[in-house]
Amino acid sequence: MTTPKEAAALDIVKVLAAHGHRALFAGGCVRDMVMGEPFTADIDIATSAPPQTVRALFDHVIPVGEHFGVEIVMRDGIPFEVATFRRDIGSADGRHPDSVEFADEKEDALRRDFTINGMFFDPVAAAVLDYVGGRADIEKGLVRAIGDAGQRFTEDYLRMVRAIRFSARFGFAIEHHTWAALADNAAGIARISAERVFAELDKILCGPHADRALVLLHESGLLAVVLPEVESLRGVEQPREFHPEGDVFAHTVRALSLLANPTQVAAWGALLHDIGKPATMAVSDRIRFSNHDRVGATMAALLLRRLKAPNSLLESVCEVVDNHMNFINVTKMRLSTLKRFLSRPTIDDELEVHRVDCLASHGDLSNYTFVKEKRAELPVEEIKPPALISGKDLIELGYKPGPLFGKILGEAYDLQLENKLTSREEAVEWVKNNYKN
Repeated sequence: MTTPKEAAALDIVKVLAAHGHRALFAGGCVRDMVMGEPFTADIDIATSAPPQTVRALFDHVIPVGEHFGVEIVMRDGIPFEVATFRRDIGSADGRHPDSVEFADEKEDALRRDFTINGMFFDPVAAAVLDYVGGRADIEKGLVRAIGDAGQRFTEDYLRMVRAIRFSARFGFAIEHHTWAALADNAAGIARISAERVFAELDKILCGPHADRALVLLHESGLLAVVLPEVESLRGVEQPREFHPEGDVFAHTVRALSLLANPTQVAAWGALLHDIGKPATMAVSDRIRFSNHDRVGATMAALLLRRLKAPNSLLESVCEVVDNHMNFINVTKMRLSTLKRFLSRPTIDDELEVHRVDCLASHGDLSNYTFVKEKRAELPVEEIKPPALISGKDLIELGYKPGPLFGKILGEAYDLQLENKLTSREEAVEWVKNNYKN
């Protein structure tokens, strides 16, 4: 227990043990430890102590799931989920158990989702407790549901997406009975709240091997339910001279495979950058997708709004999708236009999406290289300098506020970006010479 989080979790266990209660680390943190990975997952604690005892033993307790025996214990400013050993009974809504009964640690392990997540760790005895074969499945590289896979999924349909996330993250196969139950129950994902689905998809896209996960989501039938706009990319052919990789879905999968530790915006931007193509496909001299960037931005907004994604993410991803074709023109842009292009808040994410877009198709990175060189060449203060004049200056010159203000200020700023106006005095003189008061 070397980190502050681990030490605080151990302290909770010791307090519970000192009062005669069994207390164990549970879930993903144990899986990561067995796999030799650092404790990146939350450290959850499972205990024989009932909720009222947990509340009595600790000063700062937040009752978040009292009906299910779950409390949040704050220790050294860190929140820990402390849950009483239980068995779940029924799940009419496919999201939560109808009721719970407190039980022992083995029964608690048997109610969990996958064997790799069903192990416990006793930090006092430094012993892993494995009632479900989690260690064996880690060695085999398998994601396997605990017990009856169909029952595990109907208890919480979100577990189907989690199975795919773990498979992609660890490069594990999904055990065949688990996979069959997943495919049989895929339609049930529609019963899960948009917020929970978004959270799982977000972890997939920002994690390793999102490309593999996207293929598994399709093969299982889940993609058609949660992201039908992406499912519809399958079979949409593209001109071979620009896209030798295949249809739009194959291109998107390949683009995701080329991301390296993406930001949230870049990950969703790469997934959605071409979703406007099915709606804009036309065949003339060749296959064309006119304005698919603009159409795609509108579709991306509707999709992310449906998933209840944060507004900040929605707005940034739509910018990435809307602008991803503009890189074609960067070498021909006027200096002022290029500076405006480079000064946008989403330019880093747009660059990353442009990079994988190119590498996933024709492989030509000349525009990407041009933009990278220009960004290195032009200092930030030159790319987006403070405007030399403002509306207040125009008023002081005797101009009346109105629509013309925007035109004057926009033209003056473009000249400033072109280095044709370099001082306030020059800008004022330019206004006087070009716009009569």
